[in-house]
Amino acid sequence: MRTAYAICLAALLFPLNVAAQEVTVLPGYEAAIEWLQSIDWWGEDLRSEQLKTPRTLLIATSPQWRKSAPQMPVAMKKEFFYRSLLPLVVHANTMVMKRRERLGRLDKTINSGKSPEPQEIEWLKQLSVALRIRTVDEAGQISDPGDWRKVIAEALYRLDVIPAGLVLGQGAYESGWGTSRFVEEGNSLFGQWSFSGEGIKPAQQRKEHGDHRIAAFEWPFDSVRGYFLNLSSHPAYEDFRRIRAELKAAGKPVTSLALADGLLKYSERGQVYVDELKGIIRANHFDVADVATPRDEPIGFTFLVNGEEAAKSARSEYEKLRKSGELAKILDRMQLE
Repeated sequence: MRTAYAICLAALLFPLNVAAQEVTVLPGYEAAIEWLQSIDWWGEDLRSEQLKTPRTLLIATSPQWRKSAPQMPVAMKKEFFYRSLLPLVVHANTMVMKRRERLGRLDKTINSGKSPEPQEIEWLKQLSVALRIRTVDEAGQISDPGDWRKVIAEALYRLDVIPAGLVLGQGAYESGWGTSRFVEEGNSLFGQWSFSGEGIKPAQQRKEHGDHRIAAFEWPFDSVRGYFLNLSSHPAYEDFRRIRAELKAAGKPVTSLALADGLLKYSERGQVYVDELKGIIRANHFDVADVATPRDEPIGFTFLVNGEEAAKSARSEYEKLRKSGELAKILDRMQLE
């Protein structure tokens, strides 16, 4: 059920003591906007002042969104998309930084001549596979400390912060501000392709691309996670990673507009795509979010349903999942990788 998915997504985003957190169920978009205003998280003219994102999640990818969005004023639709997606992006970057810190500690341990804990080596193996640094077989065969340090160095190069303005821009571009069929059917915000035979089949397929489909995801954050891993690992985005590393080495700001130049291969349209993406970022002032960080506040879970009856049902379902312990089990098995 969509309600269960929403709850699971909240658990994924904020891996803390779920049972202790507040859950807010909103019965429609008007109620959602009023709530966003009440927590000081609304208004395009306030974006430069609101660079601390709330540690809550508002679900906005239900079928009702696709139906309601065309009826909204354009500015409201765009603002709702911005306010819904940015907390997911900020959380993903927070997870990236935590993993970079863990890699740094592991490198320091190996460099000092000490043997890392087995669980740390196992985690590094899994990360090296997720980032396409090593295959499963190759990762399993590495035992020399020097080789592990090479893996850590490559992981630190590949896995780094992605400016939020770029993620917002591509999400808006690829998903039609969250209104595309691919979002409704598979929470696919970034138009990522899949050749596994699974996913959502486009209305038209070009023969030269074979049986390509749009990757489907169970929850919206899965799409964000897939996007982060895609840019961090796929050979097509080496220019993206190189530009980011060069900017950092030179002590220059790593901005969404600068990194957009590394996405020539994201679309067959090449430079035209990049130019249009930059136009979306500039026109909607997405780049102001590049330095957004999470607020220092308790975690809260907020999700959207359609109508008061659905809200009542969602609250009841949440209580059942919480009391049964199922929510905690779901949380335990969800990570960025």
